[in-house]
Amino acid sequence: MFSRLRHFSIIPAAIAALALTSPMAFAQTEDAPRYAAAVPAGAPMSFADLIEDVSPSVVSINARITAPMGPQGNAVPNVEGMPPQFREWFERQFPNQPQQREGRSLGSGFFVSAEGHVVTNNHVVENAAEITVSLSNGEEYPAEVIGTDPLTDIALLRVETDDTPDFPFVVLDRNPSIRVGDWVVAVGNPFGLGGTATAGIVSATGRELPSSVYNNFLQVDAPINRGNSGGPTFSLDGEVVGVNSQIFSPSGGNVGIGFAIPSDIAANIVDQLLADGRVARGWLGVQIQNVTDDIAEGLGLDEQRGAIVSSIVAGGPADDAGFERMDVITAVNGQSVDGSAELTRRVGSIGAGTEVTFNVIRDGENVVVRATLGDRPAETDLSTMQSIEPDDAPQTVFFGMQVVPAGSEGLDRLGVTAETGIVVVDLQPNSEAAQKGLRPGDVILEAGGEDLSDLDDLQNAIDEAREDGRTAILLLVQNDTGQRYVALTLDRV
Repeated sequence: MFSRLRHFSIIPAAIAALALTSPMAFAQTEDAPRYAAAVPAGAPMSFADLIEDVSPSVVSINARITAPMGPQGNAVPNVEGMPPQFREWFERQFPNQPQQREGRSLGSGFFVSAEGHVVTNNHVVENAAEITVSLSNGEEYPAEVIGTDPLTDIALLRVETDDTPDFPFVVLDRNPSIRVGDWVVAVGNPFGLGGTATAGIVSATGRELPSSVYNNFLQVDAPINRGNSGGPTFSLDGEVVGVNSQIFSPSGGNVGIGFAIPSDIAANIVDQLLADGRVARGWLGVQIQNVTDDIAEGLGLDEQRGAIVSSIVAGGPADDAGFERMDVITAVNGQSVDGSAELTRRVGSIGAGTEVTFNVIRDGENVVVRATLGDRPAETDLSTMQSIEPDDAPQTVFFGMQVVPAGSEGLDRLGVTAETGIVVVDLQPNSEAAQKGLRPGDVILEAGGEDLSDLDDLQNAIDEAREDGRTAILLLVQNDTGQRYVALTLDRV
């Protein structure tokens, strides 16, 4: 449904004329302006002055893209970081070195300096071999990439010109006070049509999308379509309050739900790209997930809040600071966090090398952990990092799961090489464990915070949870994608 920004009906003039001459057209009182109902209170009579002022700063971007393609013209997936069984399958499907195929990417952008710096989306220029920037007056210039940030989908370009640059530019609002209901105007290059302006309101702020952890988007109903990617959304004072990035659409066309990267986030990224060509984010070195109702019950918490630590990178900042699995992080530097996405954004916005204070719930007690953040590694490096393993490991056969101890014979068919833990070898299709995503080959490392070495350990953990009055137990599960917690209700054992 969510699409990168990459019909209409016409009312016949005869029908429109009939509407103007119908009795209803004369139903207004004599002292009321004839078209008063057409201009709601607070709406501008026209956006023309604003659009005329800002349009010269908005550009169209044409990028020639080269990417590895398969024999049928389909993009070859990146197998790095894939589980071994999937990697082997893809390597069998694409045995030969893929050829480089070319394509075109059309998008929008805008000048943020007289020297020719252009902001756009990363996905507009990703894998670009050549970039051309077209101005509203028809002039065209080649451009180079200064830096990109795929995690926020922001890219910074610079136009190349032999003349002394003096391009018209606009300003990113670094402290936007945009509210739901405020008017906004979008200008861009939808479907390659060139400079196009649309208007609407802010429909929501702080919108979280599964496609981006580091953004909380503005949702706007100003029509934006494919080709508007990277174009600006303006407030009525002519400042950029958002960078258009995605739409929600069943058909690929506009349905009135578009998403823009907030200008304060974009400005911070642009500053870093301009200074260093890259973005440095704080990194804690943990894998986290939201505290759901059943996880809160499994931990004995009185409410659902924060983010639970499901694994810790060996030798990372969290490991050095003394974080533990099952820690629930509730605040960063005294500011509460509602879930994993907010925690990730908060940590990512803090510079590497900064000492940060975390409020944590551990074994029902409130503790404070201080950690010095590292510099977030590249995604390919993150996928190869090892998590801390429990000193002892589990085994299990409950909750509709058939399980055996790690190290048992025959587990190689599931690709399991773990020497400790309890391995899931089969599940009942309608079991809660299956519904919550457990699969054959998953290794259960802990139950109720206790390491498991045999089935008796699991039974003891279940008995203790029941004695404590809990209705769910928390399992730490590991597979090829990492570690996560799963809460299972005890009445389904």
